[in-house]
Amino acid sequence: MTQSSDIAVEVVDLAKNYGPVRALNSVSFSIEGGRYYALLGPSGGGKTTLLRLIGGFLRPSAGSVYLHGQDVSHLPPDRRPTSMVFQNYALFPHMTVERNVAYGLKLLKAPPGEIRDKVERMLGMVGLEGYNRRMPHELSGGQQQRVQLARSLVLERDILLLDEPLASLDAKLRKDMCLELKRIQEKVGITFIHVTHNQEEALTVADRIAIIADGELVEEGTARDIYETPRMRFTAEFIGDNNVLDGVVADISDGRATVDLGFARVDVAAHGLPAARGDAVALSVRSELLRIVGSGQDPEASWQLIPATYVEAIYLGLTISHLVRLPDGTEIVARVISGERSEEEFEPGSEVTMGWPGDRARLHVA
Repeated sequence: MTQSSDIAVEVVDLAKNYGPVRALNSVSFSIEGGRYYALLGPSGGGKTTLLRLIGGFLRPSAGSVYLHGQDVSHLPPDRRPTSMVFQNYALFPHMTVERNVAYGLKLLKAPPGEIRDKVERMLGMVGLEGYNRRMPHELSGGQQQRVQLARSLVLERDILLLDEPLASLDAKLRKDMCLELKRIQEKVGITFIHVTHNQEEALTVADRIAIIADGELVEEGTARDIYETPRMRFTAEFIGDNNVLDGVVADISDGRATVDLGFARVDVAAHGLPAARGDAVALSVRSELLRIVGSGQDPEASWQLIPATYVEAIYLGLTISHLVRLPDGTEIVARVISGERSEEEFEPGSEVTMGWPGDRARLHVA
């Protein structure tokens, strides 16, 4: 099933309206063959609509869908090189695991021997050897999802569409299935397009991530790009645990900007941001980069510093979140690994200084 790294999927100015409501607004992107691609965003943002347009379950109001260079915008699902894994397992309750997986091949009138061999191979790939005779009600949620995955993969289509495939699983099983999905995708080598609102899920499985919100493609990039260097304010607020501060550009030159936060001025890399003096901007700093500078501590010269009042520590097991309040009333969080620094050294109500490495903050158009 392995395919080359051509452009497997391209959507061009794709839009979908439901009467006066625009669910998707002129979205364009492309996906290389053999990639694991995630559509990530809040519920109701248009992710599933986009996936169903790619799969042919919906007709576009405008724009086009190309699969391997062919315009398939008005072809039904069974005439596209795609298969679908749904959020609800959609297994036939009266059929065994083997018959569920074989169902699509029987519709295609594949020879019985070929069906048997392919079903056995797929059950082995998804870790369900020996489950052939089990009924769906005898399986756990994770096992049922594996059956649905095997039923889609056995058709040997080049593009697999996954609509919130792990939403019904508990947190531990979801993490396990994320790793399993990535392993299977790398083994079969086909293109996976995975819709989720869970950022950890997307960061775990995806080669590239598209942020979808309010029917728009907000931003696209690798997992590291999206997490560490978000270009858009929405991405900074949605991904990870970012502190976002509003300010005004006091000066900008040579790729650096001085931002007036109202109670302090900080120096930030502009990263090509189209901003001029007097423009409103947003500054984001990830919580794990932010530190509290206590008495007797000397921050590095390159750090940016702002005043704050300590509020409280929240113990979360692996990490401790230190909550502080800025002079304008904004509350921000510094997150540290438990044991790195004792929360007892900061008393609630005490004046502290917050700091971060000078080149690690991001600037966004407000």
